[in-house]
Amino acid sequence: MLITLRRLMVSMTLTAVLLSSTAEAQRLSLIRDEEVETTIRDYATPIFRAAGLDPEAVRIHIVRDTALNAFVAGGQRIFLHTGLLMEAETPNQLIGIIAHETGHISGGHLARSHEALRDATAATILAVVLGGIAAAAGGGPGAGAVIAGAPAAGHSVFLRYTRTQEGAADQAALKILDQTGHSARGLLQFIQKLGDQELLVSASQDPYVRTHPLTRDRAQSLRTHVERSPNSATLDSPQRLAKHARMRAKLHAFLEGYAITLRRYPKSDTSLPARYARAIATHRHRRSDDAVRMTEALIAAFPKDPYFWELKGQILVESGKVEPGMHAYAEAVKLHPKSTLLRLGLAQAQVETQQPEAARAAIANLEIARQREPEDPAVWRWLAAAHGAVGEDALAALATAERYALINRWREAGGQARRALKGLSSGTPSWRRASDIAQVAEQKARKKDGSVRR
Repeated sequence: MLITLRRLMVSMTLTAVLLSSTAEAQRLSLIRDEEVETTIRDYATPIFRAAGLDPEAVRIHIVRDTALNAFVAGGQRIFLHTGLLMEAETPNQLIGIIAHETGHISGGHLARSHEALRDATAATILAVVLGGIAAAAGGGPGAGAVIAGAPAAGHSVFLRYTRTQEGAADQAALKILDQTGHSARGLLQFIQKLGDQELLVSASQDPYVRTHPLTRDRAQSLRTHVERSPNSATLDSPQRLAKHARMRAKLHAFLEGYAITLRRYPKSDTSLPARYARAIATHRHRRSDDAVRMTEALIAAFPKDPYFWELKGQILVESGKVEPGMHAYAEAVKLHPKSTLLRLGLAQAQVETQQPEAARAAIANLEIARQREPEDPAVWRWLAAAHGAVGEDALAALATAERYALINRWREAGGQARRALKGLSSGTPSWRRASDIAQVAEQKARKKDGSVRR
């Protein structure tokens, strides 16, 4: 069900990576959601600054997987599993984990041995880390996927930190938490939660235990710091707790079944997160009219919340009511104009109206999205669709070439670039870009042919 949705989460783009293993095929994906990412960024930005890192340079990726795990790979990239996000009961717990992973970045752990991944896309990194060789695509309804056939060593080989590195990351995290006025209690709580798993056989452990060795010394060091730190009594603010509860509710509702969500958030629970979760779950249960009414009740109570408008847009578009859905997305963008993902959701709806005027508006929104996130294959996919909808076939081919180049499918990229060159005016920026892609594709083809002959 998950990879068949055009918008897996509210205005979310999904990259699905299919990985083979010796036991059974495992499906993993990178998921995007504006509200979830904004919440995590709110936690992480002060942490990055305290560590001497540029917050804009550190990329945070969300892995759809139930395991309690987080890791650093490809330079300044932090990967957080949805299982970890849903299990973290308070912002402070998640902040502690982010501080610890930031300690691995600032300490340069694994950087030398995996320099080759520094310029790779997040989906490629995920595939390599989890043992496959994959290239992610932004095409297809709701997701792109390329299969990878290599069985794997997985997290335990690629991301195995030494106990010395773990201790160093802990100490860096404690320093960062003190500098930012956060309690280290959340990090200690998380480590204690995982402590019992050391007694389990490796196959039953969460990956975090296998890749981040736990020791009594580590736990005791954290406990001693909590006992002595003046920040240990610091609590999460009510506003932050509310946002955290919303994030968890959204993830549970989108990633778990309807019955499970209703047990977790019963109708007797009238809190905002519970109402939010039930609206999402009701939509996923294919009761779109009921879901719209539930979402409109949320909008009536909070008319300036962009994410409720976004949810309404998603429900309407996915139930075939594209034009009213487009208007709901437009309201979301009006309330949060800096959001790339909201603009992407609006542009998708505009293209799907099959109206040339709306497609033109989609191109404008996608150009803004492209400038902000040029590495997102979904942006290029929908830019190609928008140009195609208004008859700009050469620009559509160029956008498709950009998408294929981004996911390292150079044969297809070259073909689309050559197609674009036939319809573009010589010497224009678009023509030069298509020419560059075609040239790189040809060079890579020659290199590949040479390797095959040898």
